[in-house]
Amino acid sequence: MNPYEQLPDSSQEVIIEEYEETKEKKGPGIWLNLFLFISTFFTTTLAGVYWLNQNPYQLENFSLGITYSVLILLVITTHEFGHYFAARIHNVPVTLPYYIPFPFIFLNPFGTMGAVIRMKARYYSRKALFDIGAAGPIAGWITTLIILLIGFLTLPSINYIYEIHPEYRSTGIPVGGFSFGYNIMFWTMEKLFTSSPGVFMPPMNEFYHYPFLCVGWFGLLITSLNMMPVGQLDGGHIAYAMFGDKHKYIAYATFGLLLFFGLAGLLPLFNIGFSWGSLNWLVWALLILFVIKIQHPPVFPDYEEPLSSGRMMVGWFTFFIFIVSFCPVPVYEL
Repeated sequence: MNPYEQLPDSSQEVIIEEYEETKEKKGPGIWLNLFLFISTFFTTTLAGVYWLNQNPYQLENFSLGITYSVLILLVITTHEFGHYFAARIHNVPVTLPYYIPFPFIFLNPFGTMGAVIRMKARYYSRKALFDIGAAGPIAGWITTLIILLIGFLTLPSINYIYEIHPEYRSTGIPVGGFSFGYNIMFWTMEKLFTSSPGVFMPPMNEFYHYPFLCVGWFGLLITSLNMMPVGQLDGGHIAYAMFGDKHKYIAYATFGLLLFFGLAGLLPLFNIGFSWGSLNWLVWALLILFVIKIQHPPVFPDYEEPLSSGRMMVGWFTFFIFIVSFCPVPVYEL
């Protein structure tokens, strides 16, 4: 069933014409998707080797990064195919995911910039827009939580970190240097599953050596980025589908929040000890302002019926996902 056939005849004619026109356009083919997937597997495997404190450019170390690579691709894939299958259910033409490899691990140690899919129609019903926007981050978030759960339940003994850093046996594990920040979900799961006597939880400046924890943390980060209710991010699609034009109030509030955390990241430069901020968010705010945009463009008529109460509840749940996954200070150095 075409998602637009319930619209009034005058609008339906224009939208279906646009739908059929974009449906005829051919993409570059599945070979590009496969090439990008294989390339991303390669770059994320190198990143996995790097996180284990090994030389990623020595061939004999390549297999060490496969666990990390498979896990991070699993998070990205479930996210993108959540979008894909929701689009197919609503008969919205859509491409397969285009994975984005990032081979320069010193600029991006995660080995990838995620993946994207391209929807080939310009207009969507409210239900279709909501379902497509929500399915991806919910699927990726659930996958991330499962990976984190396995990671916390299978934490190795302290000898694991000693094998990676033999010098720690004599010097002790440092508590300073480059470190990752907490979000509500990661902090909660850590407290729930590592409070038992004898369980060693590595500090946040060392946990990236643990593939399940590292991918879980990264999965929460990319989920929170996608779930920001601004522009054409997944959260922006959801907010626009839920509230229509009124979504702009949520979008501007979110943008203001990012500015706050971004400007707060400047305070340590003036020897002001306020730690709830990061320059990373200032960069992201500028990216939203000039590239992603703050407001979502119109994609369905104003007279479309509101979402059902069930979908509205799911929408509020996605806002919860954003809040518990958002990290005010993603990375910092002590």
